[in-house]
Amino acid sequence: MTLSLQSTYKLVSGYEIPVVGFGVYQTPSDVTEKVTLKALELGYRHVDCAKVYGNEKESGAAIRKSGIPRSQIFYTSKVPSSSMGYEEAKKAIEESIAAANLGYIDLMLIHAPYGGKEARRGTWKALVEAQKAGKIRSLGVSNFGIKQLEELEAYIQSGGGGQIAVGQYEIHPWCPREDIAEWLRKRNVIVEAYSPLVQATRMKEPVLQTLSQKHGKTPAQILVRWSLQKGYVPLPKSVTDSRILENSQVFDFMLSEEDMASLKLNEYAPVCWDPVQDCKI
Repeated sequence: MTLSLQSTYKLVSGYEIPVVGFGVYQTPSDVTEKVTLKALELGYRHVDCAKVYGNEKESGAAIRKSGIPRSQIFYTSKVPSSSMGYEEAKKAIEESIAAANLGYIDLMLIHAPYGGKEARRGTWKALVEAQKAGKIRSLGVSNFGIKQLEELEAYIQSGGGGQIAVGQYEIHPWCPREDIAEWLRKRNVIVEAYSPLVQATRMKEPVLQTLSQKHGKTPAQILVRWSLQKGYVPLPKSVTDSRILENSQVFDFMLSEEDMASLKLNEYAPVCWDPVQDCKI
């Protein structure tokens, strides 16, 4: 299958998700609109935002100003850890919908599994209700460990409703999370990889430098390509126009089996927070 920046995967909800997203995590609100508009200009059709990022309003404004039909852009937001539980989540969802001002949200994730079992269930219930009301199209989770995934799956099967369409995690060769990815894949859940560029902390690693020279591509492009070849949806972010473009120029080369094997590193070194390990209940 030949992919491009506009290629999509089919979600279990029936909707399509573009194979690469533009992340706005830690993007200052005063530049979010400008850089998101640039990404859309360059061909991105998928914006990954969250309430806690404080730039939903600016992300939505960029999408509206782009001139691209709303139906062609996939927009994600997330229920924050501070809004877990039915009533709190319901309020957070409404606030996210109003802030983006796009009519609906394509994908809403539970940002992290904190708060305990009842809070997670209540949050999911609020998401299912918003989906039934046509305010959200697809539902998912972020940073859930297998224990919390199985707990949610059991709740859904016992009448909780909805479907897990997407699981979003910090994933890169230094934090591969193969067990979680496998669990999700078996259920046709799309795996999204945030911080696919390891926040630029690994660019000088010999293995990346070698592959970079071999393919005539930057270390960042090697990492985005790795993610794509694993079947994930990478969410690279940048506030620099040239890098926004660079991160999208990953469809004209292939990593060989040998290249992919060289990036199997047996390491677990997340660069972000790690609710997957931290959340024990």
